[in-house]
Order: sequence, then structure tokens, then C-alpha cells
Amino acid sequence: MSRLIRARHLRTVAAVTGSLVLAGSLTACGGSSAASDDKVVTVYSADGLKGENGDGWYDRVFKDFEKKTGIKVNYVEGGSGEMVQRAVREKSNTQADVLITLPPFIQQADEKGLLQAYEPKGSDQVDGADKAADGKWTSVVKNYFGFIYNKKELSGGKAPKTWEDLTDGSYKNKVQYSTPGVAGDGTAVLIKAMHDFGGKKPAMEYLKKLQTNNVGPSASTGKLAPKVDKGELLAANGDVQMNYAQSKDMPNLGIWFPATEQNPDKPTTFALPYAAGLVSKAPHDANAKKFLDFMLGQAAQRQVSEIGGGFPARKDIKATDANAIALDKIIDGVEIFEPDWADVSENLQSYVADWKSATGS
Repeated sequence: MSRLIRARHLRTVAAVTGSLVLAGSLTACGGSSAASDDKVVTVYSADGLKGENGDGWYDRVFKDFEKKTGIKVNYVEGGSGEMVQRAVREKSNTQADVLITLPPFIQQADEKGLLQAYEPKGSDQVDGADKAADGKWTSVVKNYFGFIYNKKELSGGKAPKTWEDLTDGSYKNKVQYSTPGVAGDGTAVLIKAMHDFGGKKPAMEYLKKLQTNNVGPSASTGKLAPKVDKGELLAANGDVQMNYAQSKDMPNLGIWFPATEQNPDKPTTFALPYAAGLVSKAPHDANAKKFLDFMLGQAAQRQVSEIGGGFPARKDIKATDANAIALDKIIDGVEIFEPDWADVSENLQSYVADWKSATGS
């Protein structure tokens, strides 16, 4: 049986910024009555759910949603933090209708007054830990933090198992992780390291040592997978859903969860769900609500694992497809811990500053 457990309540956390990649054009006009009647919905989202070849969960959901409703999805993709910051800059002329990010950024959006309460149809089947009590956001795809390695180059028992493995000389200039304070998965590196090593000081000491092998900063986590697949890197950070989906076209990707030398048989991870919220003063409010309902509908949720390589957010969806079985196997035996989000809320900016000091970044 999988040791997968439910994540508990996610508390609000401090602001973090990220990098932006545009993956669609914006045609919405903020707040006009005419815009409200347009057959369009604008979605700002963290990367990971749209396929490299148009075959991801988003691709299918957007196509099916437009076919059912006649509403076209305008899609803008980037780092979770930057999507929030972009929405903040546009508050006087709101462009986004729906915001989808990883934690802690969805809580940041709520803190900044970017979200309005709306409980999509089907959200009653989402665990309380995976949605806001006031209806400001709800998870649409469950996900977990992880790392990747090159299975071809590190075959025959050479696959990394611990954090310390990555500091070996054979990984010189072959390790990279996305930037804490910029990328969501990069921030997760800090959270997991502090958990696994038992505090900020030993985590920073480790990351300072790792810097000898680290290629350097990366604003995008998604861009690291192709480098690992090609052997340009031997290991990098990521997340289970994104990397599992990428592995369909990148056969050399292996997903793993670092343990420590002290506890080499106890790998850990924590929940990083994709959470969606209705944007305050959304120019296409009614369309946005329909889109949120559609994403949490049973049909779309059954496709989360089958097409997207993720975990359904609805607890009444018991996926049994080949991907779901493989995902359970990946996470089996991995300890799922809950970060101290109250501590992260209070100290994240200082943690990032300490990381910059320790690594010279």
C-alpha cells in the first residue's frame, strides 16, 4: 500500500517572485460589460500541466471546455510567483480570470486581495487540507515535490539516493536546481533541505557544499528536465506530476526523493498541489466560474492521471489507469511531511537571503 497521506492545512506565506514565460496572447479588457460577454476566459498558471507536444492535461481540458461551452481559453504560463506579481500589477486593469499556482503562491495571491470566494462544483469532494476554508482557492491537481536523475548515465546501481550523493566529484557541473525565491520548486528545495537536515543552519551548510557541483541558478524548473534527459545534467529538482509527464518524451528521466546519509532508507517529500482561484474583478467572471467547475468535474479529474500524470484533487475519483498505478509506485514508501507553513510565512524572505549568502548566489 502507498504511504501517500493527505496534506494538512496550508497557511499563508510571504511573497516570492518568479520568472515569466508567455504561452498565449491576452485579448481580455479589464472589467468592461462588453468583455464580460466575450466567449473567452484568461488563465494565468504555473507551468507543468501543459504538454510539451500539446498532449498535456491542460491541452485536453482547454479543448474539451471550448467544445462544450464555446468559450476559448487564453493561456499565460510562467513561474508561480511571477504570475501573482503580474496579477498584482494589473489590479487597476484586471486581465486574468483564473489564477493557478503552487503553494505558497496561491496563499500569497489571497493575501494580496487577488482572489474572490467561489466554490466550484465538485469542491465538496476535495479534502479540507487542499482548499481554502473561505472558498478563495481549491486544488485541481495534487502533486508532490521531487528530484530527477539521468537513468542512462547513472545505471547499474549508480542512481543517487541521498542529498550527500550530489556532492560527489562525479557530479561536478552536473547538478542544477531552480532558484529559491524565484521558482516554486526551487523554494521547495529549501523547505525540504531544512526538514531533512533538521534546521536552517545544517541545510545552508549542505547547500553551500553542493554549490561546488551546482551549475548555477535557473528561473524555470521545467527547463531542467531536457538537460537531465540529454545528460547535460545528472540530477536536478522538479515535481512528480511535471517530471512524470515529461518522462513520456524524455525516457532517461528517473524520479527520486533524496534521503540523508543518516537515514538513507527514509526518503521524504511534501505536497505541492496546483491550486486554482477566481480572480477578483475578473473581466469574464461567469466564464471563469464555468471553467473552474469544468476542471473539477469528474471527467476532467479522471484525466488528471491518465493524461496529465498527476493525482486527482477529488477524493471520490479512484484512478486505476496505468499512470495512476505507476504514480502510486513512485510515491510508495516515501514519507510525506507537512511543512511548517506558519514558519515559512514568517521567515521565507530571510531563508532566501541566508541561501544567497551561503551559496554566493
